[in-house]
Amino acid sequence: MVSEAAVGVTWWGHATVTVRDSGVRVLTDPLFAPRLAHLRRRGGPVPPMAALAADVVVVSHLHADHLHVGSLARLADGTRVLVPRGAHDAVPALRRLRRLDVVEVGPGDEVKAGPLTVRAVPAAHDGRRLPFGPRRSPALGYVIEGEARTYFAGDTGLFDAMAEAVGPVDAALLPVGGWGPFLGSGHLDAGRAAQALAQLGARAAVPIHYGTYWPIGMDGVRPHEFHSPGDEFVRIAAGLAPEAHVHRLDHGESVELGGAAL
Repeated sequence: MVSEAAVGVTWWGHATVTVRDSGVRVLTDPLFAPRLAHLRRRGGPVPPMAALAADVVVVSHLHADHLHVGSLARLADGTRVLVPRGAHDAVPALRRLRRLDVVEVGPGDEVKAGPLTVRAVPAAHDGRRLPFGPRRSPALGYVIEGEARTYFAGDTGLFDAMAEAVGPVDAALLPVGGWGPFLGSGHLDAGRAAQALAQLGARAAVPIHYGTYWPIGMDGVRPHEFHSPGDEFVRIAAGLAPEAHVHRLDHGESVELGGAAL
């Protein structure tokens, strides 16, 4: 059982979240750009400079909307950044970030961050640097354990033994959509994310990875896929995981997960 207001979560958009636990700030997949290649930020403002404040950063996989070198370059000197094993070879630009403490990890690895333990867990997703990255690197999720156990899923599909691989968690930050009108394999939509929540048994969930970036020129193509996944997740999770508290946040909005929230 976690303590009152043990964990704070702020969703900045896409897969970028700040988790505050035991006085430590963990920032996930930082993406602080108004545009990325053919994608334009259509939901919420670019996060403020204050959102860059982090004691440790976790990167789930090497796709440019999750490992964004320009955003990492804006972090404070000495910030510890966990990246999937093989990232330095696959993304040579990482080597220029010498003022950061970049550490490669794989599934099962644990890293201490003050009173927290951050554990890398597997994800079902293509972890290569796209579009034609020849070097394979694992896609990861992370479990942040302190006063509570918070699972950041990164980008993943539903896979067998997901609950076993992740382990018991109190809160789950789950992707429920994407950046285009069609989701390929290795992704969760609202329905599959609700199934994942039911399997994990988490008592709180926050839907992420939707309603932020959309391809330029495709505003009128299946716009419901941009706007609706968060609300759909709330609705479906109410049936599949009725004991879980689902918090659908707006961009930049925070929630304290403790007491009745977990």
